[in-house]
Amino acid sequence: SQIVARQMIAQGLPGAIVNVSSQASRRALRDHAVYCSTKSALDMLSKVMALELGPHKIRVNTVNPTVVMTDMGRVNWSDPQKSAAMISRIPLGKFAEVDDVVNSVLFVLSDRSAMTTGSSLVVDGGFLVS
Repeated sequence: SQIVARQMIAQGLPGAIVNVSSQASRRALRDHAVYCSTKSALDMLSKVMALELGPHKIRVNTVNPTVVMTDMGRVNWSDPQKSAAMISRIPLGKFAEVDDVVNSVLFVLSDRSAMTTGSSLVVDGGFLVS
């Protein structure tokens, strides 16, 4: 993000930067101390970047998904006994697909979110409200 921001400033280009974080930045998860902490740090870094880069017309946000069914996600979460507890806390009853996250990133990058900066778009099927 810093490298991209420097180039955007040098070229006088407005735009948007999206960092991919996690719902784990907002809820403590057992055995995930480092993961939760680093994702929380990424959210705050993005807020500071939004503050500092705003005058250059550069927006910075995060997208914070739940478990995403990538190849790795399928390997790690395909066991119904492991996934049941997590899915039971998601009101929509499923994990995210890659397209769910991609579409959210595209929205935050687009002019349709032109007044959105320093924010986190949670893509969690309602996990955080449960």
